[in-house]
Parts: sequence; structure tokens; C-alpha cells
Amino acid sequence: MEIAGYLAALLIGVSLGLIGGGGSILTIPVLVYLFQIPPTIATGYSLFVVCCSSLAGAYKNYRRGNINMQAAFYFGITSILTVVLIRKFLIPVIPEHLLDLGFLTLTKSLATMLLFAVIMIIAALNMVRKQPVLSEEEKNQPIHLPKALIKGVQVGILTGLLGAGGGFIIIPVLIFSFHLSMKEAIGTSLLIIAMNSLFGFAGDLFHQTFDWLLLLPITAIAITGTFIGRRLGQDLPGEKLKKWFGWFVLVMGIYIILHELILK
Repeated sequence: MEIAGYLAALLIGVSLGLIGGGGSILTIPVLVYLFQIPPTIATGYSLFVVCCSSLAGAYKNYRRGNINMQAAFYFGITSILTVVLIRKFLIPVIPEHLLDLGFLTLTKSLATMLLFAVIMIIAALNMVRKQPVLSEEEKNQPIHLPKALIKGVQVGILTGLLGAGGGFIIIPVLIFSFHLSMKEAIGTSLLIIAMNSLFGFAGDLFHQTFDWLLLLPITAIAITGTFIGRRLGQDLPGEKLKKWFGWFVLVMGIYIILHELILK
């Protein structure tokens, strides 16, 4: 199972490097199902993997001038603050036993996986559907900063609770609110994801112990994947690959729901 896990870690990095998001949504299922890490602990591991691999991809994009620092700053204000508050104050106080429905006992771990599956399905649908093309009039509209700040909170909640990057939310906002090109949106998204994950992981260091002998190899492989993804992005149609990956994520999201509720 570990070999499959390492291969999946490579896929996570490839996706981040290729389309600026999506890959991090697989990190939790990989850690839980292939490395047998409990879901609530896996969120902290995921933050570290996503942070390092996204940062590697962001560095490559920065060298090519594909990062809009103003957009990263404004978007990052609310998202980073939200991540820090959730990881420091909310996560530690959530009880392990949440609800007993008779036919189903909802635990913290089960709720984490079910919520993650729903987010995966939403992300997949965003990746599969055709993205509208901006008209010249839309491109010249002023930046909708309040909308971007609100979206930053949404991404912060996603990253804080589940350890996912939220690239599928970030990229559309960067394109339609900040009017960035697809290349700029990918690079800027990676930087925002890296910042959010870094602050979230830093908060976990005070109340969680990490198996670094497991975490570092997974992270190194994911980072390697980002460089491969960046290279593939120069030769392959990213939009088509994004759709294929979206279908894969959709199937995984449905599988998690079935696994947690029926197959266990």
C-alpha cells in the first residue's frame, strides 16, 4: 500500500504543478487509506505536504513572472487569518463523538472524511465544467476586492478544517476578480496555497506529533511531482488534463462516501 501511496503523492505534485490546484484534494485520502493515518491527524500532515509542494511550484512560477503579488497579498489576508484561528482554536475543541443517529454514529474522523468527500465532488465538478472566457469588457472591470476577501475566508475554512489547498476556489477568483491570465492565476494560486498551509501547519506544531520519517519522503516525492507537472504544462493541453483529473477526483469523492458509510 505504501508504494501506491508514494505514487499517489507524485500525482498530487504533478497536479499542483500542472493546473495550480486539485492535487491537494487527494492528500487526505492518500494519507488515510494508503498510509493508514487517522483522518484528524492526517489534516496536519496534509498541510505540510501541500505547503512544501505548492511553494516549490510557486518558486518556479515566480522566476517566470507568473505571480501577481498584489492579488496574493489581498487574497491571503483573510485566508491566512481564518486558517490560523481554525487550527489554533476550533480544531482542538471539536469532540471526537459528535452525534448518535441510532443507525450511524458520527465521529470527528467520520465527519472529516464525509466533508472532505463533498468538497472533492464540488472541486471535481469545477474542474470538469468548461470555464467561461472573459470578454474585453469583463477584463477591464475593477477588481472586486470585497468578493476576493470573502472567498479568502472560504479558502481559509477549507484549509483550516481539512488541510486542502482550495485551488479550485482560488483560481476562478483570481481570473474573474483580479483579471489574471491562466498562467498568472496558477502561479498566484500556488503561493496562496503555500502561505495558508504554512500558517496552518505552524499552529499544529504546538499540539501534534509528526512522524517525520514518513512525512518527509512523501513531501519530497510530491515536490518532485510539481516540477514534472510544471514541465508537462509546457507541452500538454492543461485544460484537457484538468478535466480528466476532475473525473478522477469525482470518482474518488463518491468512493469515500461509499467506503465510510457502507463498505466499512
